Amino acid sequence: MSTRSKWQSLPTEAINLNTLSMDQASTEEIITLMLQEDRKAITAVQREKQRIAVGAELITEAFRRGGRLVFVGAGTSGRLGVLEAAEMLPTFGTPPRLIQAIMAGGREAFFTPREGVEDNFEEGSRAISRLRLTNRDVLIGVSASGMTQFVRGALTRARRTGVKIIFVTCWPGTELQTFVDVIIAPAVGPEVIAGSTRLKAGSATKMVLNMLTTISMVHIGKTYGNLMVDVQTGSEQRRDRARGIITMVTGLDYDAAGALLKRARWNVKAAIVMERTGDTYGKAIGRLKRAGDSVRNAIGEDVEPRLRERLRHGRVSP
Repeated sequence: MSTRSKWQSLPTEAINLNTLSMDQASTEEIITLMLQEDRKAITAVQREKQRIAVGAELITEAFRRGGRLVFVGAGTSGRLGVLEAAEMLPTFGTPPRLIQAIMAGGREAFFTPREGVEDNFEEGSRAISRLRLTNRDVLIGVSASGMTQFVRGALTRARRTGVKIIFVTCWPGTELQTFVDVIIAPAVGPEVIAGSTRLKAGSATKMVLNMLTTISMVHIGKTYGNLMVDVQTGSEQRRDRARGIITMVTGLDYDAAGALLKRARWNVKAAIVMERTGDTYGKAIGRLKRAGDSVRNAIGEDVEPRLRERLRHGRVSP
């Protein structure tokens, strides 16, 4: 007597009726099919707007309390978590400890899949226990199917610590609804290639993770307007971006912006405060600290009117 598969009924494994003859379609026709399906991912994420907002507030509060954000996943979902964590340092200047990611199979699995590691509940539990999470932290479990045992093991272990848990999945019917603090479940429907969740499910997941991290970074002062004023300046491209930001905010020319940044030790926030207040570098850092690391609060100025004026006159943007 055969036993019904626990995966066959999942929406992420369903057959897409719109792409049944995909292998006979032209290149242009396949592009059209994929674009039509990808639009559904955006709609699905839109439906989760309120839950995304709740999740972003949980993360913001964790950062304000000195907590960490940790992603855990396997396969495509795990790689998306790793990518999100890796991008935070150069974009927002976050310390490596603040935002971390665990992927089933470890670092090597990012490039070379290790079969079966996602099925190991106990290894997920062990992996998360090594981080010594506390009730100040937030854990984001990522699993397109909602069934990944490695992720479930991690969530189960983390729950004992009082950590806040956000679960991102493309299976709205998951029974973990009552186990986590927030579930974000964009219902993207069947993939153009059945079961290939690197497609619509991956796109929707990436959008959700982008929103969760970006919103929380904005809320803790990592931007001034829409400028990434905590950008790391370890490469020539990012140093050029820093000069552009200073030029846009202060009106200094390119060379003067570079000279100011050198005095500010390539700290964009400090440079802006120094130029707008006349503070030394040390005093600017102190002013920022008292202002909760917010440039807007430190100098009491809204950058939007200045940026609109400069953009209206065709000035170069960073």
